[in-house]
Amino acid sequence: MDPNAGGKVQATTAGRLEAGPKGLPSLGQTVRKGEVLAYVVPSSAPIERSNQAAQLAEIRASQTLAQKRLARLKELSDTVPRKEIEAVESEVASLSARASAIGGGLSSREALLAPVSGVIASAQAVAGQVVDARELVYEIVDPARLNIEAVAFDTELASNVAQASLAVGKERVPLQFIGSARSLREQALPLTFRAQQAALGGLAVGQPVKVFVQTRARVKGIAVPAASLMKNPSNQTIVWVKTAPEKFEPRIVMVEPLDGVNVAVTSGLKAGNRVATQGATLINQVR
Repeated sequence: MDPNAGGKVQATTAGRLEAGPKGLPSLGQTVRKGEVLAYVVPSSAPIERSNQAAQLAEIRASQTLAQKRLARLKELSDTVPRKEIEAVESEVASLSARASAIGGGLSSREALLAPVSGVIASAQAVAGQVVDARELVYEIVDPARLNIEAVAFDTELASNVAQASLAVGKERVPLQFIGSARSLREQALPLTFRAQQAALGGLAVGQPVKVFVQTRARVKGIAVPAASLMKNPSNQTIVWVKTAPEKFEPRIVMVEPLDGVNVAVTSGLKAGNRVATQGATLINQVR
């Protein structure tokens, strides 16, 4: 996923999951940034909750006494120094803040918010599920913004990238070269590309793809669609050339990858040949 267009939703505290205002989102559902996906009700030991409840009751009792003492002092404001009244007011405010903090801790719940706008790519949440801290609950991606990572065993390729493309079905998606890593991974150099096209909506995070990189080196050949390439009974690569009406002849060719959709025929064809690009598989079945 693009780190700027995808994110993970994790719980920061251990607890039990509760549905959000719109229920628990499902796989493939579209969400918006800041939307509440679920709530986590913190879990604590019974003895810990009882200690907090006892502490809250003690603080509220002290708060009530302080408020009564403050009321009596205000009635005697003509004879009581002002600093004593201010001290009791400060004590009442402090006890109120402590009671609010402890009471909020007993009844609060953590809201799991969507960090970005996108689609739910993975979900490991059901109502009532108990999760641990840092456990992954949801994963959100933007299908139109994905990073493509390729590995190259030729380390000199990183400094010789002119263009790159990705084949999604019969559509060619141009890629933007971001950069290469400075450490090898399994004796290969990772290269990162970026693409922002609607065609990427058909891909999934983690799906293996094939990236075609065009270097600055030039190859002399004829570009033909990759669908034109067939195999003869001897397992040689051929194309069918139309020589007359309803007459096709096989030509053994040598090819090199071009852009994923097309290939470069370096030998076996000459200018003017008419190569079958559609239905070549049907022609290849004729014996």
